Amino acid sequence: MPPSGRASIPEATVARLPLYHRCLLDLQAEGRSKVSSEQLADLAGVNAAKVRKDLSHFGSYGTRGVGYDVDHLLVEIATELNLDHDWPCVIVGAGNLGSALATFAGFTNRGFTVVGVLDVDPDKVGRELGSLTVRHQDELAELVAAEGVAIGIVAVPPAAAQEAADRLVEVGITSILNFAPTVLDVPSGVQVRDVDLAVELQILAFHEDRSRSARSTRSAG
Repeated sequence: MPPSGRASIPEATVARLPLYHRCLLDLQAEGRSKVSSEQLADLAGVNAAKVRKDLSHFGSYGTRGVGYDVDHLLVEIATELNLDHDWPCVIVGAGNLGSALATFAGFTNRGFTVVGVLDVDPDKVGRELGSLTVRHQDELAELVAAEGVAIGIVAVPPAAAQEAADRLVEVGITSILNFAPTVLDVPSGVQVRDVDLAVELQILAFHEDRSRSARSTRSAG
């Protein structure tokens, strides 16, 4: 018998579920109650067959000619992604990026709440960021224990990223979102997701150059 539940869902599908969730939130905000696989695929930038296959992994098949119920599908995906309860997060680094992340309103309606921002720079400690006050990094253990922090976000320069990750691991954080353009060395069992904005821009530049070359070739022909 094949495995059932979350363990049986392919990683590629898991990676797309947040895209569907975001699109469904937008549809819900527009007052839409139904969405077809074709419409959801178009919004998420994938094909309709992939949408249907992805959603079938947790028993959502939609209704032929009607589509999916937006509210119900949101609940299903939120449950699958464990977004049906709040995930407290802490940000290490109160520079430009950390400050922007701390005040980003888009986290809240997706199940994440930034409960603290920390830094070692005395010029940043004590500064107000929305409803938060930047705390010294030495207060990390106290904050994690008091707020039940589940996820740590590293938003420091590359040279300080490993130390920030080490501190998070020391206080029991096993899920880290890393915005520093460097590879973190963490123990087995600690999940790290890297977000390197420069790499993404370089990939875009590569595709843009190829697109321009293709357009130039077509024009010349």
